[in-house]
Amino acid sequence: MIKMVRFAHLADCHLGSWRQPELERLNFESFIKSVDLILDEKLDFVLIAGDLFDSAYPSIEILKDTFEQFKRLKEANIPVFLIAGSHDYSASGKTFLDVLEKGGFCKNVFEFEENNGKMKLIPSRVGDVSIFGYPGKKSSMEVEDLKNIEIPPQDNFTILMLHTTLEDVAPHPEIPKVRKESLPLVNYYALGHIHQTFNTKLGNSEFIYPGPLYPNNFQELADLKQGSIVIVDVDGWEINAKLIRIPSKEVVYIEEEIENSLTATDQLIDKLDRMNLKDKIVLLKLKGEVKQGKTGDIKFDKIEEFVKKKESYSFLRNISKLRMLDESFELPSFDLEEVESLEEEIIKKYSEENPHDFNTRLPQLMGALSIEKKEDEKSSTFEERLLSELKNILEIKESI
Repeated sequence: MIKMVRFAHLADCHLGSWRQPELERLNFESFIKSVDLILDEKLDFVLIAGDLFDSAYPSIEILKDTFEQFKRLKEANIPVFLIAGSHDYSASGKTFLDVLEKGGFCKNVFEFEENNGKMKLIPSRVGDVSIFGYPGKKSSMEVEDLKNIEIPPQDNFTILMLHTTLEDVAPHPEIPKVRKESLPLVNYYALGHIHQTFNTKLGNSEFIYPGPLYPNNFQELADLKQGSIVIVDVDGWEINAKLIRIPSKEVVYIEEEIENSLTATDQLIDKLDRMNLKDKIVLLKLKGEVKQGKTGDIKFDKIEEFVKKKESYSFLRNISKLRMLDESFELPSFDLEEVESLEEEIIKKYSEENPHDFNTRLPQLMGALSIEKKEDEKSSTFEERLLSELKNILEIKESI
């Protein structure tokens, strides 16, 4: 009989993701609140199913604050097990997750040995539980790899941590997906990557996405408003998973159709003036077809100034669905997720039309070339880091 065990399942923390400092703070505060909850509940261990950081190379400030929270868990003797996600994964194999692990703050559970062309995953043990894991990769490249993983038979409670897209919950039809029936059999699948809560079963096995720790973009703030984690109680072989919402600032979502951009500024301010915006995140989404004027006639600086006077916490706008009538040429506006999806479709189409072994490296190269220079990083250090990543992807051993 398996002894009762309790653990937290987090995913998609994306620490350091927001460009707006006030929203980056809220994101990290959600992480602190999660650690508070874990400590209060005196849980046995913690799982983080990928994308702890938004980048393989987070800022020094984010790292420092993250170490402080991991230290709290370590001092309470609560072990943390994690895998890399598609954002904090690095083709070079070197990320700051390694620094956390070498400091004794967590354990990366991705370990394997080759076995007749298969990857035999090696478990990390905690009490009566065996934990296995496989990381997420750029452009869903882990999906093909997952066809070759194996888990040796176990006589205890088993967990498989994955950062990937299940067929049951795929948001885009073009994104590669995993059939849950094709995965090795375990008791609990700790999933990450999809930014929504989702729970399904196959036999006695549970497949759970806890959702992001905090919304990661404009639309997620509008839809989710706050983040979540899952606390799991295991008694014998019985699994009881409870979704916990992480409280944060209230979100006010305003969606307005605009036909006349010349009068839109006053129209929007009049609407905002009738609302209580104090200490709230204000999301303004404009849509429709502008028949008079042009989008540049909308004075967003004046709208933002008004919202600040109403003592809002933060203000974000989205005009991706606002179109000009009979405009001969207009550059479309995309959200980050739409851009990434478009890139994947372009690469896929190019690879089909121009088959070559090199095409398998394109998603990783795109990911490497999107690496940004950190504020406190010397240009020479950044160049060296980028070249190292590119050489690793291209398997170039001699110096460039």
